[in-house]
Amino acid sequence: MSTDAPAVPGVHLVVGFDGSPPAARALDAAVRLLMVRPGQITVLWVAHLTSTVELSADAVAIVESDFDQIAGELRAAAAERLGGRGVSWDFQRRQGPIAHELIAVAESMHAARPDDVVAIVVGSSSSAMHRMVGSVAVNLARHSPVPAIIVP
Repeated sequence: MSTDAPAVPGVHLVVGFDGSPPAARALDAAVRLLMVRPGQITVLWVAHLTSTVELSADAVAIVESDFDQIAGELRAAAAERLGGRGVSWDFQRRQGPIAHELIAVAESMHAARPDDVVAIVVGSSSSAMHRMVGSVAVNLARHSPVPAIIVP
């Protein structure tokens, strides 16, 4: 019989972050959730173009360069917000439909560590139109297989 203590399941929070005030509130909420439990935050920015946009190869290269620059700025903003707060975190950039990519990252985290608690944290939309026609938060609340925490 082993005398080792059982491994404590961790918490892995996937936080949608685009630099907006609602996203900043979501990041702050994720930090508060991890203050008393072991875990990690994955800060995720999803670059998204509507599917109706068709671009030439040159335009795609320009857009990708712009996305890389934005990702660097958002990584720096996340580092500034999370620095010195005692949480483990990483930054990822994905491309595609936003809610779909948040769910995909959360599912891959859950598959890698099935005993861990995995949740998605996002800020609520500040636009009344988004709330009516469907925001990322609404899509997550309806379709996410892991808990979705929507921060007001």
